[in-house]
Order: sequence, then structure tokens, then C-alpha cells
Amino acid sequence: MRFYQVILFPISLLYGVFMMFRNWLFTCGCLASKKFDTPIIVIGNLSFGGTGKTPHIEYLIRLLRDRFLLATLSRGYGRSSEGFILASKRSAYKYVGDEPLQFAKKYEGIKVAVDEDRVQGIQILQEKFRKLDVILLDDGFQHRQVKPGLSILLTDFHKLYTDDFVLPSGTLREFSCGAKRADIIVVTKTPKVFSPITRRRIIEELRPRHTQQIFFSYIQYCDPVIVTPTSSPVSPYSSSVILLFSGIANDYPLREHLRRRCRELEVMKFPDHYPYSLKDLRKIKSTFDSIPSRKKVIFTTEKDIMRIKTPELNNFVKRLPLYYLPIKIEFHGNERGQFDQTIQDYVEKNTRNY
Repeated sequence: MRFYQVILFPISLLYGVFMMFRNWLFTCGCLASKKFDTPIIVIGNLSFGGTGKTPHIEYLIRLLRDRFLLATLSRGYGRSSEGFILASKRSAYKYVGDEPLQFAKKYEGIKVAVDEDRVQGIQILQEKFRKLDVILLDDGFQHRQVKPGLSILLTDFHKLYTDDFVLPSGTLREFSCGAKRADIIVVTKTPKVFSPITRRRIIEELRPRHTQQIFFSYIQYCDPVIVTPTSSPVSPYSSSVILLFSGIANDYPLREHLRRRCRELEVMKFPDHYPYSLKDLRKIKSTFDSIPSRKKVIFTTEKDIMRIKTPELNNFVKRLPLYYLPIKIEFHGNERGQFDQTIQDYVEKNTRNY
């Protein structure tokens, strides 16, 4: 434990005890937890970001959208608006948040909503869409006012919740014993080559309850997408230098992926959900221009694109040889079929429309 963690340990202990007491109040019924007749799937974590919620939600969207009418409900982190808003592909990210905007742009036919009051958000979705089959509640593991039908907890392979501690000396929102509330635990960002020995070691460390299912997922990188198509686009992976900028919680998997595809990787790191300004883009371009190579290109994430493809910044973005890298998640071995079946069975058995 580092020195600052030792100093902050008493505060973390007090905060953790407070959260444990709060959870106990919900569990014993002293605080209300509302159950809905529409199937609710919660996707969340114990830590503050960086476990891969967005690609896992997208996995569930692709899994369910052909058979069920589904909605996603998020808080809309970082938005300037308040209350319930139904997002569309034409929404501004400052109005709905970057992740909901990404869902709305990529997946037609689903309902994408934001509301800081999750109970209110679910009620409005039910009123607006009577035939709604399932709601995916984004980052709702600690939102105990809603009682989910199925709860999915994510934990990063490189920083399991059992190796972390409560804020401020760690990054957990509550003690790791809170994982007992989950129905499914997914260990994310594992290597593609994943040994059974490592798998057993992690299961022994997490010690899931006999009622909990545990799965292991990894990131699958898609082909790079150029932001502003040109008549003579730069081939991104033929470049000797890549400048990566991102405003996400954990960019280390992306760094490793790109580092293997260039001679040199330059990195500019911004805070999670960072609201880019013209000044920031000018700084990025200045850094790019100072790189002493003719074979160079700029990369960012799909989520960051939601925050820079704005009317205010669009003209400047067109001047950059900029690519983003979409990602998907996959499960190891035959786990995918088991995971898919668990999710589909839950929705089919609990939706009102079957």
C-alpha cells in the first residue's frame, strides 16, 4: 500500500462502512427498492469506470435487438441537461452524454434514454413504449432504488475488485463484498490467449457464490475508421508513428494494441468523459505536427469521437488525419453460448409480451 493510501485509509474505511450500512437498509427493506414488471438488466461495476461497460452493453444490444424491443437507460454522465431525455442520432452529446449518443447513432430501432432518476426513467419508458421487452440499466449496480431482475457485475482482469479498496485510497464505490448482489460476474479485458490455470486462479480469488455465474471476456478490435474520408487517405497501420489521444478511464489495452502496429506510439491522455475544446484540438494538432516523421497518423476511441464531432469543432477535425478504432467484446471458448442463453432465457421468461 502506498503512503497516500495509508493516510487516506481511515476515510476509506468510514466511507465503506457508510455504503455497507446503506446497502443493508435496502436489503432489509428500510429503504425502498422498486421492482418493475419489465425485465431490467443492470450492467455495472464496483469501481469508478474503466471496466468496459460500453462494449458490454453494445454486446447485449446486438444479442437482443432482433427478438425484443429494448431500451437503454443511462444517467448521461457529463451532460448539461437534467431529467428524462430520449436520445436520437441527431442529439448533442452535451445534452445526452457520449455513451448514450454512441448507442443511438449505432443501433436503429432501440430506445436510448437518459435520466439521473432511474426509477422515473423506467416509469417514463414504460409509459411511452407499452410493448417494451427489456431495459438495460447502464452503470446501475449501486442504484439500489431499482431492484433489477438480472445484475451483471464487471471487473477488470488487470485490477480485480478483490485487489482494490474503497475511495479515496482505492477506486471502489463500496466494499468488495458488494459483489454478492450480482447474478453474473464478467472478468473483462482478459488476454485473447487465456490459460485454464489463470482462469481457476481468478475464480479462487473472486470466490463467487454457488448461485453466481462467472464469465471471461476480451476486447476484439475492429478495422480503423477514418473520421473525415479523403481522396487519398493515409493507411493507418503503415504509419511509423501513431499519436493516440483519449479521454477514457483506462486506455492501456488500446495502447498495447496500437504499440504493436507502429514503430513509435505517442500518447496524450485526457480525463474520463473529457469535453474537448478547440484549444485542445489545436494542442493535439501542434503535438502531431512536431513529430519528426512523414508517416504518421492520429488515433482516438469511438467514445471520444462523440465528443469531438460537434458543430463547434467539426471544421477543425476535418484537417486532421484522424481515425477511431471501434471495439467489440467476445467471450472465451464456449462461454459465449452459455452467456447468451442466460440473457435470452431471462428476457423471454419475464417479458410481458411473450
